[in-house]
Amino acid sequence: MKKRIYIIICIAIVSTISACKKALDLNPKDQLAATTFYKQKSDFDEALAAVYGSMQTEEFSFGMPFRDALSDNGYNQFNSGSVTSIDQGNLSATIGGYQQAIYDDAYISIARVNNFLTQLAAYTGADITDAIRKQYTGEVMFVRAFMYYQLYTIYGDVPLVTQPLTLATQKQPKVPAAQILAQIQSDLNYGIANLSTQPYISNYGHACVSSAQALLARVLIYAAYQGTGVVDPTIMGQVRTLCTSVLTQYSLDPDYISPFRDATQTTSKELIFTINFLAPNNTAPWDLYFGDWDACAPYENLVDDYECTDGLPWGVSPLTDHTNNMNNRDPRLGMTIYKGFVDFGNGEVHHPSNPVPTGYGTKKFLEPKNIPYGFSTLSQQDAPVIRAAEVMLMEAEAENELSGPDPTVYQLTTAIRARVGMPAYPAGLTQDQMRQRIRHERRIELAMEGLRHFDLERWHIAGQVLNGLNTGIITYNWQDKFYKWPLPQTEIDKSGGVLVQNPDYK
Repeated sequence: MKKRIYIIICIAIVSTISACKKALDLNPKDQLAATTFYKQKSDFDEALAAVYGSMQTEEFSFGMPFRDALSDNGYNQFNSGSVTSIDQGNLSATIGGYQQAIYDDAYISIARVNNFLTQLAAYTGADITDAIRKQYTGEVMFVRAFMYYQLYTIYGDVPLVTQPLTLATQKQPKVPAAQILAQIQSDLNYGIANLSTQPYISNYGHACVSSAQALLARVLIYAAYQGTGVVDPTIMGQVRTLCTSVLTQYSLDPDYISPFRDATQTTSKELIFTINFLAPNNTAPWDLYFGDWDACAPYENLVDDYECTDGLPWGVSPLTDHTNNMNNRDPRLGMTIYKGFVDFGNGEVHHPSNPVPTGYGTKKFLEPKNIPYGFSTLSQQDAPVIRAAEVMLMEAEAENELSGPDPTVYQLTTAIRARVGMPAYPAGLTQDQMRQRIRHERRIELAMEGLRHFDLERWHIAGQVLNGLNTGIITYNWQDKFYKWPLPQTEIDKSGGVLVQNPDYK
């Protein structure tokens, strides 16, 4: 009897293995698979949308102000992305938040790009011409470059992955940051050679040549400071050339706030690249986070940094109004920051449901027509990743570092300030005086757009600015090792020793 049972069990096992083998030879009928999905051009269009969709995560899009909370610009009362913990000196390999998310989400996006490129290379259908193939390649390489830019500036040395990973290749070592920079340049240079030469407004939502040039300028202006704050003139010269080229196609929007408003974004000649949302199924919590929750509260020191309308500092200018510090100020203050509650005028008012810990809130990204803000608000504002004002400031910075405050520097800074009715900088500034003015202008013009942390690090002044900052809420504890973040411990553990932690966090 036992022998008979044993034989039956053996037969059952063999049958099961055989059945499993047959099942494994087939793609699931109820799921999409890469080997069966790409059958025509429209499939690649959908996959391209999914690649762009990978940029919609909080830390790369609607969490822009949270990235500014890693600087002296604002406070996140909910510790979103662990930014408040990091500000207080608690950055570690296990803290999570953005320390984990930037790494994970960047590589998820990179994996989509690599898979897309592999499938595109294998596709032979006549409905994808050589020109379309190059356009697709340039667009997804732009996204990959954007993600490696995040990894390069945050972590430094990271794994370089340009092909789909398999079980055999999934454990990747990190490479020197210089190789990551080289890959970013390679991807963006491909885009510059092959993407559409029309400005972004002509094919809104799709990266074009100028998008790639502007992103490359941003990457290189970071690299130009060499991690020490000392400028490499050769790299800075490349930044200047790229910016000059980009600005032949773009201009400042007459209205400072238009590039941030849903109704005017798609027609703005200032936007060079955006991450897009569309109601009702693909929205972002801009209005809920910043209008109702006050999830990023600007500090008083940022408010104080806005000049009075005569171009003099608040507190020094005779226009200083101590009874209402929002009066007689650079108009960008009232368009970027609200005091106490949201007020667009004409009865468009919203009082946050949460406390306003610094007395201020972020107004720049809010949509007036969405009032009252709440959980059900469908915010479809696009994230303005790169705009002409930033490129103008990068060119002014590069020109000043290379040649001092020449007429080009004055022309660029004057245009940015004149857009909001602010006077030009006084003549006769020294190079260092103009350097400080440009840095001030970046803080004001680009406030809450996620670039202040980037700036403090590339200028190598983070400790100088943050330690001792009087916020009235938290005490900053910046350490120089924070110029490069630790890799997530989860990734170190999964690699079985192949991926090595950054030296300061071992």
